[in-house]
Amino acid sequence: MVTFNMSRSASYFESGIGRGMGFRDSNQDLIGFVHLIPEKAKERILDLAATQLEDGGAYHQYQPLTKKGNSDIGGNFNDDPLWLILSTTLYIKETGDFSILAEMVPYDNDESKAQPLLDHLNRSFLHVVNNLGPHGLPLIGRADWNDCLNLNCFSTNPDDSFQTTENKTGGVAESMMIAGMFVLYGNDYAGLLKQLGRNDDAKGVLVEVEKMSSAIVKHGWDGKWFLRAYDFFGKKIGSNENEEGKIFIESNGYCTMANIGSEKGWPKLALDSVKKHLDSEFGIVLNNPPYTEYDVSKGEITSYPEGYKENAGIFCHDNPWIMIGETVAGNGDRAFDYYSKISPSHLEEISDLHRTEPYVYSQMIAGKDAWKPGEAKNSWLTGTAAWNFFAISQHILGIQPEYDGLVINPCIPKDWKGFKVIRKFRGTTFNIEVQNPKNISKGVKELIVDGALIQGNKIPVQIKDICEVVVVLV
Repeated sequence: MVTFNMSRSASYFESGIGRGMGFRDSNQDLIGFVHLIPEKAKERILDLAATQLEDGGAYHQYQPLTKKGNSDIGGNFNDDPLWLILSTTLYIKETGDFSILAEMVPYDNDESKAQPLLDHLNRSFLHVVNNLGPHGLPLIGRADWNDCLNLNCFSTNPDDSFQTTENKTGGVAESMMIAGMFVLYGNDYAGLLKQLGRNDDAKGVLVEVEKMSSAIVKHGWDGKWFLRAYDFFGKKIGSNENEEGKIFIESNGYCTMANIGSEKGWPKLALDSVKKHLDSEFGIVLNNPPYTEYDVSKGEITSYPEGYKENAGIFCHDNPWIMIGETVAGNGDRAFDYYSKISPSHLEEISDLHRTEPYVYSQMIAGKDAWKPGEAKNSWLTGTAAWNFFAISQHILGIQPEYDGLVINPCIPKDWKGFKVIRKFRGTTFNIEVQNPKNISKGVKELIVDGALIQGNKIPVQIKDICEVVVVLV
């Protein structure tokens, strides 16, 4: 909740005056908050959507007092619009409040241009469709989630801002991370449209999702993992062909969460490669090997020392994407191991090394190539709390709100005999006991609700105060 309220606008490292609150940041922070105070989550979604541009793009940050976009930071971060689909679909799944989609929301805070929120989601989706590069993959713009991978910047002046400078025209760098996001959240958007009875619209969305999946299969696989990007010149980033930065966490997280190439066994291969090349004692590093000198064609990522920040540091925010990918693949042991490595409650014994507060996530932990691996920096200034809560609660413990009920789909370590969860959902308290008699990670054999056997693994929405649930894995 603290992260949700402050976003990245105030901490030990930010004054809160100039930066404002991030569009992508605030949409993601909501995923750890929506079940607590959904009315505040709804307000935040509408505030964010009101800063969106008519073409579906977004200001990268907005000022929380005026609720207007911060033009000094600019826009054209091409992952931004898709996060609005994530936050809105999760809000509706949690609350059942479809009425938010009919709320009239302006574009660029201009009330004369107000359209229903559903129109904003459609323009978010189409912003990717309308901005594809030579390989049919999404144009990265100034950057995607990794602000420091600046493939269209070409800054030779230390006084330039990597986030606003563009010294070449016609940048066609493409992002494999946005491609994976588009498949994952495009499917979510199609699911929402089906709930609204807009089946033809849903079919149109799925056509574009399938095109993107095909582009990833054709141009995004490097043999043992997913590429990270194509640069301004069409060269591969995050490839075994590269001397440095051969493999990145973000594209492999999103493409495995979206289960792309599952018929070819790609998610397992990619996750095994992450384990081999990126895992460390203190968490998963963002990329490896680190960059050792500044590369004008790659931008800020190459300006950091090896093992720090985006240059092969453990950037905690993106570790849960791999955890969730592992749960999709059914590997509960590895998912929980990754969870434990960066969870503050598991780090008490290394506080002298870790150094930041032992009750809060840090943005970055020094990676295996750093001078002092395991030392953390920039506490509070991170979306990790929301994402790691989302990973543990909805994907490892597997308690997942859906439009018409509560799905129970755990993916746990094999040596867990079970667990108990109390989950409040749509006015009902669910006392859930999961039993694991055969020591497996994933697979629901029986779902018993108030003594009655339920087919499948979804508990329908209840109209009672308390519901007793027993889940048996097989």
